[in-house]
Amino acid sequence: MEVPIINVGNSKGILLSKTILEKYGFVEKIEITMKQNHLELKPVTPPRQGWDEAFKKMHERGDDKLLDDDILDDNLLEEWK
Repeated sequence: MEVPIINVGNSKGILLSKTILEKYGFVEKIEITMKQNHLELKPVTPPRQGWDEAFKKMHERGDDKLLDDDILDDNLLEEWK
């Protein structure tokens, strides 16, 4: 796909179709990485996006259990208070 480079004030820009923006999840910001001979565009997503739903699914499956036994003796913690 070829797109023209257009003038945007004192800068240059390109226009991406709504279809492309939606397909690749470009909403408000994109991350541009300069590679050897091309640019790589990635959507910027908020940190921990989707974690609430993932934790809910883990709980429903019973996958949110501790993997290791609690090895601390709670009585030993009393002296640190």
